[in-house]
Amino acid sequence: MRPIRKATIVGIITIVIYLSVVVITTPALEPLAAIIAAFQLNSIVIIGMGVGIGLQVFLSEKSKSLGCKLNVKKKAFGGNSGSVATTSFFSFFSLVPLGCCGWWLYALSLLPSVVGTGVSAVLIEYSQVLAYVGLAIIFGFAGLTAYKLKQEMKLQKIT
Repeated sequence: MRPIRKATIVGIITIVIYLSVVVITTPALEPLAAIIAAFQLNSIVIIGMGVGIGLQVFLSEKSKSLGCKLNVKKKAFGGNSGSVATTSFFSFFSLVPLGCCGWWLYALSLLPSVVGTGVSAVLIEYSQVLAYVGLAIIFGFAGLTAYKLKQEMKLQKIT
């Protein structure tokens, strides 16, 4: 499969999974209403995750097709997986006041017993900022992979 096609498919799958979680955890709203609310509040995060993961897949596939052996791939995918999970987790908090992701109210109620009241308050208050930080990490890993790929391609031209 070509790198662009695979990257596009994986990016779309990332977005579909995110929206599926929104729909599943929002039984009080119709699926379309939950999706519209998610896009109204978190369109940057939703699209950013899809693009960021798609970009990482593209770079990985491109490096494979060129025969490059990037030692950053496993670290980047591990970091990206964690970043996507964290970004999604924090972005869901902002949807709770709209009636979306009602299941997250339950998760929020357990948060103080896990990390303490002060930390919970900070996590909830700055959930949108933390979602953007997670998005920056996703693109940071993609940038690191692009840099390593470029360096490897230069090295291959020299030898």
